[in-house]
Amino acid sequence: MSESVSKQLYEHKVRVRICGILVQNDAVLLLKHEGIGPSGFIWSPPGGGLEFDENAHTTLQKEFLEETGLTVDVGEFLFVNEFKNDRHHAIELFFQVHKVAGHIKLGKDPEVPEDEQILSELRWITFNELQEMPKAHLHNIFSELDHPSMIVESSGFYKFEGISKN
Repeated sequence: MSESVSKQLYEHKVRVRICGILVQNDAVLLLKHEGIGPSGFIWSPPGGGLEFDENAHTTLQKEFLEETGLTVDVGEFLFVNEFKNDRHHAIELFFQVHKVAGHIKLGKDPEVPEDEQILSELRWITFNELQEMPKAHLHNIFSELDHPSMIVESSGFYKFEGISKN
């Protein structure tokens, strides 16, 4: 039996991911990623892997369009997040983004077959809802904030280990 495409792409490699924070009406746009985190899923900002022939801004614009159906402008650089466990190691660069056009629609990862897609839901989640959600259901960056609305005010380097579901 051959190894899944998603394992080949994401496991046992260092990945540089470019992620975008889109805030509108006291809510942030998040994707539900299945099979990640202690609860079996996490809500995380849209984004994806940086390819050799791309730059950070074009990667983020491409990923936003693929995952959310939105065209965005890339704004201010916010922070770096490093995540590492026994299977995954990611360096994530977070930027603030601004919607230019489109309507939100759950997309997919074109590099991964239909039966291996991990994106299951896309929605606006208010800062108050995020405050009430268990931290295990959210991207680890939210555990560092006093309040989720601080996501666009954050700066620095954050390091986390051990959130993936085994």
